[in-house]
Amino acid sequence: MQIEETVLAGVLVLTPKRFGDDRGWFSETWNASAMASAGLDLEFVQDNHSMSAGVGTVRGLHYQAPPRAQDKLVRCTAGVIFDVAVDFRRGSPSFGRWFGVELSAQNGKQLLVPKGFLHGFVTRAANTEVQYKCTDVYAPECDGGVRWDDPEIGIDWGLSGPAVLSGKDAIAPLLGEVVSPFEWVAA
Repeated sequence: MQIEETVLAGVLVLTPKRFGDDRGWFSETWNASAMASAGLDLEFVQDNHSMSAGVGTVRGLHYQAPPRAQDKLVRCTAGVIFDVAVDFRRGSPSFGRWFGVELSAQNGKQLLVPKGFLHGFVTRAANTEVQYKCTDVYAPECDGGVRWDDPEIGIDWGLSGPAVLSGKDAIAPLLGEVVSPFEWVAA
């Protein structure tokens, strides 16, 4: 597994090795003991799977607050997404900054989004499927979000038309209207 650091400390791009033959390929997308040896000691307890029918579907920017905060390992298993993490830790030198990467069924890349970061993605192909592992279960009372198009964050989603949004995402508050439940702690 190749592990790449990003401009946001803790946000990582993981690219599993693929082993191919005349049948296709095989890939180990997560191995707890190998990842713990690499410093990623995470216990995933829930797997999620979404399908977005249309191109330009935006899901995010979401977070789950403590005490049910989640680390997420995101991959695209059909189609293509532009996946984004935003630093949401009060006091962080990179608060409000974002990082994005294209994840596709073809490239096999995964994005590790730690607790304290907002997460969202936009689909770049029809019938796109996204799967992600979480270190805590979904807790609606801890669910939160920030506007996907907040000008203070300034994410370039690469949209060529209007975004397809859920009702919840369409009315999410701006970054400046939310007090983050996460606080940055210097390492």
